[in-house]
Amino acid sequence: MEPGFWLQRWHGKQIGFHQSKPTPLLLKHWPSLGIAPGSRVFVPLAGKTLDMAWLASQGLQVLGVELSRLAVEQFFAEQGLTPQIEESRYGRHYRSGPIELICGDAFALDDAALSECDAVFDRAALIALPTGLRRRYVRELHVRLPSRCRGLLITLEYPQHEKDGPPFCVREDEVRELYGRDWEVATLERRDILDQQPTFIAEGVTALETVVYRLDRR
Repeated sequence: MEPGFWLQRWHGKQIGFHQSKPTPLLLKHWPSLGIAPGSRVFVPLAGKTLDMAWLASQGLQVLGVELSRLAVEQFFAEQGLTPQIEESRYGRHYRSGPIELICGDAFALDDAALSECDAVFDRAALIALPTGLRRRYVRELHVRLPSRCRGLLITLEYPQHEKDGPPFCVREDEVRELYGRDWEVATLERRDILDQQPTFIAEGVTALETVVYRLDRR
């Protein structure tokens, strides 16, 4: 899946994955991680998610990375924030208060970029990627997070043959295979959400669950 695919989605306003409020499962399960105020939270493939604003409201520092400049600029505009902007080898950095968004390629981030991250939150990154890129995403990006890191991962499970991704179906056995080498993986909740997703029903999907995992970096 080429970067141009996502850039076109943003320019064409095909962003059904964007939510108009913070993720309820984030609000429910984040406190159980015990992340201390002031800690830095990594949000990969962030878009303009309101989850970043919620995490910042909890006294956390937020580091997001997003390919689309349009998404980054819309996030700050919609939050009523005027960011400071500077360039680095990772891309263009937008900063306002506790929130920093890097407009650039997530795979270009190195150990130094992520060394101060104490936590990670992934609601829509892993499930946005096809199989080969999912492996690269975990083995090349998540591996750079430090050993103290903890986080939440949210996935979707449905019969993949009934719908073309993204978002893609990522089943529990794949999550454990991808993360098991470097992370402790615990399933926190599995919830049937088909009746809340009319677009999936309209496409003929017959079953849909969301699953929340806790991740602890070894």
